[in-house]
Amino acid sequence: MKSDKQLQHDVLAELEWEPSIEASQIGVATADGVVTLTGQVGTYLEKTKAEDVTKRVYGVRAVANDIAVKIGGQHARSDAEIATAALNSLKWDADVDDDKIKITVRDGWVTLEGQATWKYQADAAERDVRVLTGVRGVTNKIALVSPVRITDVRNKIEEAFRRSAELDSRRVEVHATDGRIVLRGNVRSWAERAEAQQAAWSAPGVVNVENNLVVTP
Repeated sequence: MKSDKQLQHDVLAELEWEPSIEASQIGVATADGVVTLTGQVGTYLEKTKAEDVTKRVYGVRAVANDIAVKIGGQHARSDAEIATAALNSLKWDADVDDDKIKITVRDGWVTLEGQATWKYQADAAERDVRVLTGVRGVTNKIALVSPVRITDVRNKIEEAFRRSAELDSRRVEVHATDGRIVLRGNVRSWAERAEAQQAAWSAPGVVNVENNLVVTP
């Protein structure tokens, strides 16, 4: 297992390697595999990108993202401008049923509400607004309402795990009740954890996934 000092060094190096991030503005602290990110960036997209990049580093077990988003100058936008841009962004995304989604913007923070059939649709809506100039944060409250119900959803997910080259299916337990999935067990990396979660969300009829997988490098 990496020492805290080595893990901190590796995370900083990975942040510096990522061209879309101003790594000099981000602080990194580590303790027993838990990484805390501090500092400030100019966009919400950069904040989320820093978290994603950190999770790529081997040895990271959890991330606390305390980076502040400080928007000013040419990047400043009014709530009305952000709301208009968000509506247009959702309208032009083929993955999103924009008629079923409501957008609220307050002090640069965007809240998404409404309904979607699949998780990828709710994720697409969040992605569309996350990249917009002036956005300080996003809260995704889009509810999943699936008309599909299958009795063997657990078997479908386990089969998907076995097909994946990224997953050791023997280390993951799947519990399913009325379209609600709970994943338990241990995985070797954040990428493997994310792969398991994505596979579970891809099963027909799934409306909620509780990912309790523990990263144990």
